[in-house]
Amino acid sequence: MRIFLPLLFLVIFVCPAFSVGKTDSLLAVLKTELAKQKIYDDQKELRIKKLKQKLDATAQNDFNTQYDICSKLYEEYKVYQFDSAYVYAQKLITISKRANNAVHLNESKIKMSFLLLSAGMFTETFESLNQVNTHLLGNESKLQYYSIKSRAYSDLADYNNDKNYAPFDQREAVKFIDSAIAMAKPNSFEWLYHLGNKQVISNNVQKPSPYYTELLNHYKLTDHQRAMVATGLSYFYEGPYQSEDRTRLMAIGAINDIRSSTKETLAIFKLGQQLYIKGNVEDAYTFIEEAMDDAQFYGARLRKIQIGAVLPIIAAQKILVADKKSLQAENEKNRFLVYFLSITVFAIVIALVSFIVFIQLKRVKVKEKIIEDKNVQLEKINERLIEDTHIKEEYIGYFFNVISGYILKLEKLKRGIERKLATKKYEDILVSINEINIKKERETLFYTFDHVFLKIFPNFINTFNSLFKKEDQIWPKDNEVLNTDLRIFALMRLGINDNETIANILEYSVNTIYVYKMRIKAKALVPSDQFDHKIMDIKAVDLVNKQ
Repeated sequence: MRIFLPLLFLVIFVCPAFSVGKTDSLLAVLKTELAKQKIYDDQKELRIKKLKQKLDATAQNDFNTQYDICSKLYEEYKVYQFDSAYVYAQKLITISKRANNAVHLNESKIKMSFLLLSAGMFTETFESLNQVNTHLLGNESKLQYYSIKSRAYSDLADYNNDKNYAPFDQREAVKFIDSAIAMAKPNSFEWLYHLGNKQVISNNVQKPSPYYTELLNHYKLTDHQRAMVATGLSYFYEGPYQSEDRTRLMAIGAINDIRSSTKETLAIFKLGQQLYIKGNVEDAYTFIEEAMDDAQFYGARLRKIQIGAVLPIIAAQKILVADKKSLQAENEKNRFLVYFLSITVFAIVIALVSFIVFIQLKRVKVKEKIIEDKNVQLEKINERLIEDTHIKEEYIGYFFNVISGYILKLEKLKRGIERKLATKKYEDILVSINEINIKKERETLFYTFDHVFLKIFPNFINTFNSLFKKEDQIWPKDNEVLNTDLRIFALMRLGINDNETIANILEYSVNTIYVYKMRIKAKALVPSDQFDHKIMDIKAVDLVNKQ
């Protein structure tokens, strides 16, 4: 299904002409703009705040001023946040009725229709449009009315995609876009833009639209206008050898959507799909996820459904690519089953090795206490590996080499003891056992754990410290990766919440772990009962794009 972009006044933003630079350069610009997104949003919020203050200061009986300010607030919100835009569209209707202004009332219903359509509410959209008395509208309002109605029929045709109903909806879309063109001033932005829209609606996209091209190359456009035109023009580059042009145009649309704080947008979603088709899974996932964030922020119901159908597929492919890079393993479809079976095999192998070593040392009957202690430690390692099966598959992969190292050491120890048993060098057995530095092995394990954990949760330390005042924050020393305080809550983030388990891992008493937790939680800025939830809310980096 192809969504009809151009008519969405929400597609926003701009970059000079679409021929501007290579695809990689535009994608780099887009990522930079994503990082600056909050700056643009804050600027919009400031404009909104000033308008609201001005509205509050307006006299209750000054309907014209109220209508003017509410119209500006509606324009700020209409492609930014559906709920708020809906509130001000309702206010416009109320003000128009109180002022007994039929012209304003009909204009307000057109604005409401745009919002309902943006949210994917087709029935409500047509009901709202049918309430509009076009005889009371000026040329500009009629143009908006016809363009919205054309878009409603076009979007409905795309959504239904039914051979019985879609042709009628398509014909209605063309009829109303013709009416919009007739109302527009020749050679104006609206005139050229709707002529391009008609080509898209009519599926006349075999050659690049001269109208869109004219707008991009020779007209001074706002960010919002350039985004709409660039996105619309991308539909004219669907051939097998035109993917680069199509990608560049959608990137231009997405860049300008961000610059104008447009959340009801399709450009970045379509860009993500295009990159996925080209095999750029990392960027595809990043942009599709951003599209979902925008749709949720705006409240675009239909858009969330559309994105939700694509996002899991790309996410799964992204994870498969990440596995291939990190583990250099076969790129199999059932990745989760492979990991589970692999860990099970490793656990069984370690258990068998532990049993063999225990039996051999028991026969010798030398230093039974040392042998028993060693066996207990091996069993603890085995238990830790079993617990690791509940952690993210990526974490298990990172510890593959560590586990393999232990197996090699055990095999080497086993062969050495067998040789010494065969030659009856019992004292040498004790020397071999004493060469095992348990403390050093544990430090190595913690070092690996800390680095792997921070690779998966690179923002953990900063996010953790954001829960405290500056003087109470906990930072590792220069020679540390994580300290004990941070490591306790790192284990909690991985799902290890039992104090006894944490105490066993860190070689502390259960009471000591309890005291650590209570002391840290007492200094937090959030209530103690919410602290654990805040820890669990710390997000892991996206396995391909953000590692």
